Parts: sequence; C-alpha cells; structure tokens
Amino acid sequence: MGGTMDGTKQRRRGDTRQRIQDVALDLFAEQGYEKTSLREIAESLDVTKAALYYHFKTKEEILVSIFDDLTQPILDLIEWGRQQPHTLETKQEIVRRYSGILANATPLFRFMQENQAAVRELRVGETFKERMQGLRDIMIDPEADLVDQVRYTSAIFTLHAGMFFLQDLAGDPEDKRRAVLEVASDLVTQAHEGTRRKP
Repeated sequence: MGGTMDGTKQRRRGDTRQRIQDVALDLFAEQGYEKTSLREIAESLDVTKAALYYHFKTKEEILVSIFDDLTQPILDLIEWGRQQPHTLETKQEIVRRYSGILANATPLFRFMQENQAAVRELRVGETFKERMQGLRDIMIDPEADLVDQVRYTSAIFTLHAGMFFLQDLAGDPEDKRRAVLEVASDLVTQAHEGTRRKP
C-alpha cells in the first residue's frame, strides 16, 4: 500500500466498519462478489456473524458503503468543478484530481471492472454512471462540437484504461500513472483549443 491509501483509510470512520469494508473488498476482488458470503467475511475478520450484522445486514450494504466512501471524492470534485470557470487550467486540474482519486480507490475500481454483472444489478452501477456523467458535464464546454466532446470524455476513460490495461506493462506504477495523466491532459488541451477555434 502506498502512502496515499493510508491517508484515505485513516479518514474513514470507525475502525471495525472500515476493517469489514477492507476485508470484504479483498474477498470480493479475489473470489467474486457472488461467491463471497457474509459468513466468510466474518471468518476472515475473526468476528461472529452477529458482530458483522451489527454494522451491515447484507453484502450489498457493505459494497454500497465501500463505494460511497471511496467515491465521495468524485462528488466533491464535481461540486468544486461546477463552481469554477470553464478554463483550460480548471479542466487540467479536474483531470489531475481525478487521477489521484482513482489511485486511492484502485481496489474498488478493479473489483467493479471484474464484477460487471454484479455491479450492474446493484445500485452502485447506476450511481457510478451518474457520477461519470457529472464528471463529464463539468469538463465539456456547452459549445463543444461532437469531436471535442468525445475528446473530453476520452480523457476520463484514458485514466480508467490506464488503471486496468497497463498493469502488466513493465515500469514503475507512478511513471505509468504520470504517462496516462499526460495523455489525458493532451486530450483535454486539444478539446479546449478546438472549441476556442470555432467562430
């Protein structure tokens, strides 16, 4: 775990609740959401099922709480972005901040990628889609043409792709993250300049 994860975990409330979330996410990622039971989560934590039940009644409650905690920074970023001018600097800052959010929530996003069917059935899938739309809306200029809209949206998904598809590339993870961020930033610059050039 890097330093960034530790900071995130310390901010999250309630030691037992957080331990349940961390262990559950590990198990969900390792063996799949469907195959993981509340009993297994309790056993891995070395607590009774009743102790677990005190915090969460269902697996879905655990997953939703993990999702809400780890994606709260996306909501904060959208809120911040809505109050900023539509400048290139703002858009670059949104991309930079989102890159950091993804780095802090990597286990959750990997889980979502690998358990798409389960995520679709649970409300986290719908909520995540809404957050992605909110992020897109603070990036795209109202007057941007379709090509530039695609560029803005691609910048966001470049960051996602970097997390999933560059794992097996040789190289330092931080170097890869910087390279992905540079490509996303280039897309934002092209989109912004394209919009500015239009009469």
